[in-house]
Amino acid sequence: MTLDGQTDAISFLVNPATYDVAGPVETMDTHISRIFLAGQRAYKMKRAVNLPYADFSTPELRLATCQREVELNSATAPELYLGVRRITRKVDGALEFDGSGELVDSVVEMERFDQSALLDRMALDGRLTAALMSETAGMIVRFHRGAPVVHAGSGAANIAGVLDINRAGLATSNVFSAAEAAAFDARFRSVLAGHASLLDAREAAGKVRRCHGDLHLRNIYLLAAGQPRLFDCIEFSEQIATIDILYDLAFLLMDLWHRGLPEFANLVANRYLDEADDEDGFILLPFFMAIRAAVRAHVTATQAEQSGDASGRLAGEARSYFDLALDLLTERPVRLIAIGGLSGSGKTTIAEALAEHIGAPPGARIVESDRIRKAMHGVSSETRLPDKAYRPGVSGRVYREMAWRAELMLAQGASVVADAVFDRPTDRERIGHVAESQAVPFQGIWLDAAPALLRRRVERRKGGPSDATVDVLSRQLQKDTGAIGWQRLNAAGSAKDIISEILELPLALAKRPGATKRLNERTTLAQASNMKRT
Repeated sequence: MTLDGQTDAISFLVNPATYDVAGPVETMDTHISRIFLAGQRAYKMKRAVNLPYADFSTPELRLATCQREVELNSATAPELYLGVRRITRKVDGALEFDGSGELVDSVVEMERFDQSALLDRMALDGRLTAALMSETAGMIVRFHRGAPVVHAGSGAANIAGVLDINRAGLATSNVFSAAEAAAFDARFRSVLAGHASLLDAREAAGKVRRCHGDLHLRNIYLLAAGQPRLFDCIEFSEQIATIDILYDLAFLLMDLWHRGLPEFANLVANRYLDEADDEDGFILLPFFMAIRAAVRAHVTATQAEQSGDASGRLAGEARSYFDLALDLLTERPVRLIAIGGLSGSGKTTIAEALAEHIGAPPGARIVESDRIRKAMHGVSSETRLPDKAYRPGVSGRVYREMAWRAELMLAQGASVVADAVFDRPTDRERIGHVAESQAVPFQGIWLDAAPALLRRRVERRKGGPSDATVDVLSRQLQKDTGAIGWQRLNAAGSAKDIISEILELPLALAKRPGATKRLNERTTLAQASNMKRT
């Protein structure tokens, strides 16, 4: 609820004379802030509200929150945050910035930037790219590495606290009935119980940190030089911002998924894990994304209540997040797909386009030989390795590492797409045995293409983790791959057609004794869950 109208301060801030600028002052509103745009500056005021997760009920509390906002955000976006301006009352009753009189309110002063540089605007305009999202994932990894570790309770208790905030937040509006809000909360508590031990282990390992807390597309912008930057982190609640690092990442993944950009959600998740080496938490991402959708549901519902729009556009948006949250909690079938073929066959393109369709959001974990090889040698994925890094002994280690990672993911209940040449029978057999050991369906896909097409593609390739050259391809063409029992597909077709063909293929059952029974149990549960959604 609003505790004071801030009327005088707002009148002061909307007056162009306050800043000595020509023209009107533009304003923007969020559920907890008001932003005033004047000339080359932006001034951000905290609304005088007291919500379950934020108390801005007095001028002193608002001043302290503004100071904390500048302190935290200056670490990631120092070029944006200029300082805090106090709004004070003069003897004659007029207001001024930073006077000696009574404190009326406070604002954060920021450098104004082109709103088209925000990633949410770029998403609306179709300007997001795979390269930008990969760079964004790396930037977030580096931010998380530097974030302070906090041990203030178990990992499960930390997430339970978030669920408590969501439950209280839903109660602040009439968009959702009490009955559906209670059922919603109960569903989350049930899933939390299943993940409790993993959450606790991650907290003990230092994965709970003082994070950004509000990491979605609208809070990432591009510098003029093109580098992505985080800003506008959670400053008003240490509880909300002290979270598992993958829960922090999950807000961005959920935002991308909600906007109909699953390919970027999957890409960011995979690139983040490639660099962060945080495989054990991958299975938590659907749950974390669901919690983030629930956060947006209650925040948007609160906005609808404040604006008197309890049945209009904002309420509909809140409902869309509510429904997404439940969908994200739905179990999906687990499977392993291996994509093989000679250099130039398009393995990586197909694997990356396929992954979003496999398993629970944000899709399958991609286990890629080129990236694993680069990581083993301690270099970036774009760094070219010497020929000795591709000797048979090294390649054997790479394929064994791929199998180990795939088995780890499958054992947790996550789907995997394995991407490698797989030109040796032993490597194909090894990855198939991984699926058998975990009683999940397996599909081996071999991409066939004429040598001339493979050569053209390799010659034209720019960037990426592959070091393959035409000479490397020539050696591959001379090798005996042995009998390939995988499904052979024509690599000359479009990626879209190849993906459709793969998704239409029947699932192969696991072969180990007892595996078929466990597979059928998993499949039945997933099918029942999907039928409920339909």
